[in-house]
This record gives sequence, C-alpha cells and structure tokens, in this order.
Amino acid sequence: MIKPLEFRLIKYASNIVKLSANLKNLEASDVLRKQILRSGTSPALNYGEAQNAESKRDFIHKIRIAFKELRETFLNLKIMEEANLCRDEDLLNSLIKETGELLAIFTSILKTATNRK
Repeated sequence: MIKPLEFRLIKYASNIVKLSANLKNLEASDVLRKQILRSGTSPALNYGEAQNAESKRDFIHKIRIAFKELRETFLNLKIMEEANLCRDEDLLNSLIKETGELLAIFTSILKTATNRK
C-alpha cells in the first residue's frame, strides 16, 4: 500500500518529468534538465528505500539523501525561474511551492528520527 507521502513524492517526480519537457530549447536548459531529472526523482526513490531501512541509522541516511536532493532541486528550480527557462510558469511555481513543503516535511522527519536515535 502506498503511503500518502510516498504518493506525494511520486506525483512530485512525475511533475518534475513534465517540467523537464517544458523547458525552452537552450543549452542551459539541457544541462539543468538532466540535473533536475536526477535530483527531482531521487526523493521518491530514497523515501521508498528508507521504508525498508535495515536500521535507524540507515533510515536517517536515506531520508537525509532525499532531503539533500530536494534542496538541490529547489535551487535548480529557482535558477530556472530566474533565467526564465520554463514555458509553463504555473507548473514551475507549483513545483517551487511543493519543494518547499517537502523540505519542511523531511526536516521534521529528520529531527524526529535523530531525537529518537
């Protein structure tokens, strides 16, 4: 059964894929597209791995990776926004907002998990 956060991360990754298809055809877009496809889909995969962690330490490690990938994605999205590289501004803005919310969620998960360690 897919948990609500896992579903949200899958939807997020799907929207990252859609965003990558909506970037303008520029050399800078190509570089950022490849990078955001990796960092923007990674949180869903790492969260899934964390659900099967072998230990509390392993869980924290995988959640921390997901957090770092979200942070990288957030900066990538802000660069795209600032450089006006995306054709779909609504999708870009919604992803920036969602990334901020996911970062807050993962910050909370990390704090809770670390305090229980």
